[in-house]
Amino acid sequence: MPIHRRHLGGAALLAATLVPVLAKAQAADDQAVAQAVASLTRAMLAADRAALEALTHEGLSYGHSAGRIENRAQFIGNIVERNNPFGEINITNQTIQVNGDDAIVRHVFTGHTTGGGRITPVNIGILQVWKKQAGAWKLYARQAFTRPQA
Repeated sequence: MPIHRRHLGGAALLAATLVPVLAKAQAADDQAVAQAVASLTRAMLAADRAALEALTHEGLSYGHSAGRIENRAQFIGNIVERNNPFGEINITNQTIQVNGDDAIVRHVFTGHTTGGGRITPVNIGILQVWKKQAGAWKLYARQAFTRPQA
């Protein structure tokens, strides 16, 4: 069927109607992911096993800047057992890109740990992948990397 100018009016009206709705849904997902990242940060600081379990996917792959890779049980166990507890975590320069039920989060992670009786500063870059599962955002993958010195 040929497309004529008169058909375009309806398409333009449909697009004008859908774009704000889709943008609003996108903004809501962006906010939900940002809240999940903030909740994960609080759970890490509090060493809250239940919150960490609720915020992480069963298939979690958690990569540290030194190259160590942990699964979900190892990540949660190390946080809860306080092998190297966080004394402070600051998240800055965060970007969120949502695509359907997947989200990519990048940010700068600074703060310090207090393991072994000493304070160790942390200043790393983070890439996280979140998946929406049963309406909730779950951390699926995380990779930290050493940031270049300024």
